[in-house]
Amino acid sequence: MSEAVFTFTAPLWRWQARATAEPGAWCNVSVPAGPSQEIRELTDGLTTGFGSVRVEVAAGTSVWRTSVFPDSASGCYVLPVKKAVRNAEGVAEDDEPAVTITVLDAG
Repeated sequence: MSEAVFTFTAPLWRWQARATAEPGAWCNVSVPAGPSQEIRELTDGLTTGFGSVRVEVAAGTSVWRTSVFPDSASGCYVLPVKKAVRNAEGVAEDDEPAVTITVLDAG
């Protein structure tokens, strides 16, 4: 398997399904359309549950593994950014962090 790496900036947004949770507890970054399409092509048939794709993420000095999930409304992937990472990097909802994702299951 080969790896594919994408770097971009995008705003953090709050997951509305958790609107009653602690403010900003569940935030995401939408992967831009171009990289989302490339990820879809690279992982055709290799996705896991819910169409998710395993990735390694770097934002500032934080590095972690998670999955990106397809968003049927936008056609892009969504990257969850946990609260511990947002706190460590000093970013909050509506900020636009620089993010690098490495797709771990590219064909």
